[in-house]
Amino acid sequence: MGKVIAVANQKGGVGKTTTSINLAASLAAAGVATLLIDCDAQSNASSGLGFGKDPNRLSTYELLMGMAAGSEILQQTELDDLQLIPASKNLIGANIELVALDRREYRLRDAIAILKDNYEFIIIDCPPALDLLTLNSLVAADSVLVPMQAEYFALEGVSELLDTIERIRQTYNPELAVEGVVLTMYDERTNLAQSVASELKGYFGERLCDTSIPRNVRLAEAPSYGKPALLYDPRSRGAESYIKLAEEIVKKHRGKAKHSTPEEILQAHGDTQ
Repeated sequence: MGKVIAVANQKGGVGKTTTSINLAASLAAAGVATLLIDCDAQSNASSGLGFGKDPNRLSTYELLMGMAAGSEILQQTELDDLQLIPASKNLIGANIELVALDRREYRLRDAIAILKDNYEFIIIDCPPALDLLTLNSLVAADSVLVPMQAEYFALEGVSELLDTIERIRQTYNPELAVEGVVLTMYDERTNLAQSVASELKGYFGERLCDTSIPRNVRLAEAPSYGKPALLYDPRSRGAESYIKLAEEIVKKHRGKAKHSTPEEILQAHGDTQ
């Protein structure tokens, strides 16, 4: 049964969608059957894989509303082992429409249950907000991967995010764990980045991924061509870094590494209320 990883951070501009696209593509390039689910109404994960806006195409909206089965919505990408459930602008209204539906928090979990046996990994790109779409993603997930910039404000809001994940564990999804924290837009040449990385290592310990993602022009250019970095420029530092991150996550998964709960992380730093 596939492992479901939600890529989440309520703070925008931290490389969340870039991580979702390139992690999923790197897993697939390694021959690992992977599904990427775009849960963000901006549809950047979809366009980043070459799927432009198409009002007639089935999307995550229809999946959540029970209007179509996952198997009807799947799109094949350029990579043989990567499929996509694209987003659409209709997701903008989903937060309101979901309120009146039965099992509103479990809609995504229920919808993808039949698909999980077909993939080793299912990656969910969450919107940059703690709304019903993100809630559905976290309830459906086995773990959460948090992209974070190496800046002094990096820890701002982390306690809130971990607290939210812990509340979801207690109420909806007791198995939800922290997959890890990955540093993005990292410039190892600066003292600031090294200092923040050290601080984050002290905070998260082994949950801070060994692989960091550098600032990289080719990585930033790739989405405008509708390609993940490894298809746009496989020799770029950005592509190579996401390949290493994929290897790290696969190794943890197949080795059944123990994951930390949000409560354990918060308690270790005295941040519980």
